[in-house]
Amino acid sequence: MKDPIIAVSSWALHEELGKPAFYGADTKEIPVETHNNGELSLLEMPAALKARGIRTMEICHFHLPSRDKEYLEALREAMDISGVTLHALLIDDGDLTNPKTGPRDLEWIHDWLPVAAQLGAQKARVIAGKTKGEGCLQTSAMMLRLLSRYAEALKVHVTTENWFALLDSPTAVQALLNHTENRIGLNLDFGNWSGADKYERLAAIAPLATSCHAKADFNEDGDIYFDDFLSCLSLPYPDDFRGPFTLVAGGWKGVESACEVILHGFKEPA
Repeated sequence: MKDPIIAVSSWALHEELGKPAFYGADTKEIPVETHNNGELSLLEMPAALKARGIRTMEICHFHLPSRDKEYLEALREAMDISGVTLHALLIDDGDLTNPKTGPRDLEWIHDWLPVAAQLGAQKARVIAGKTKGEGCLQTSAMMLRLLSRYAEALKVHVTTENWFALLDSPTAVQALLNHTENRIGLNLDFGNWSGADKYERLAAIAPLATSCHAKADFNEDGDIYFDDFLSCLSLPYPDDFRGPFTLVAGGWKGVESACEVILHGFKEPA
């Protein structure tokens, strides 16, 4: 793979950000008192990434301490000054397939898309569904198509991920992409599937990937599990795939270790 792009998610630096509290579709207000209590603020994250040679980032929705226009403008300016691109806003809640809360969650996700646009995000990553059952794939696809049409008008591309019950197999992932008429991108996440057939299952969807959450695991000393991470980096991605490979765990030490593997541990097949 030539010149892979490395990104860092705000989740990788959750502790450094002071562990802001999660809030989701059932929450009206941001728990602002849990923000700006760490060694790093979200406004400072772009400059901190630039100092480490990283020019792409992702933001979890619950790491935003405010959705006010002034704050979003300040955060976008911080990224612009640092030359850091926002690849995706990660909308980390909502269940489009829940028969009781699906309509509410659709509206909640819909309301995050203008935030993604205001921040200059290229993509908004949406959960396809947490509920599995008859008709759920079709329901998710219908709602994702609605979201994608709105997002496209904002110049944001909607993606989803091999995550939760709805997308727990390669067959389900492929079916959903087919039902969405390939309007939705696929963010492949290393850590969302497990088991003895993990690599086989990930390999089945890697050719469909448009981005990647390169989720590494670390031992108690903070050292990366090299073989697992390298196996995931070696999946059969599209020929022109460069990522981004977004690092989502480990703090600064984990980010540095994963960068080293991506840049120097990844080898082309002979």
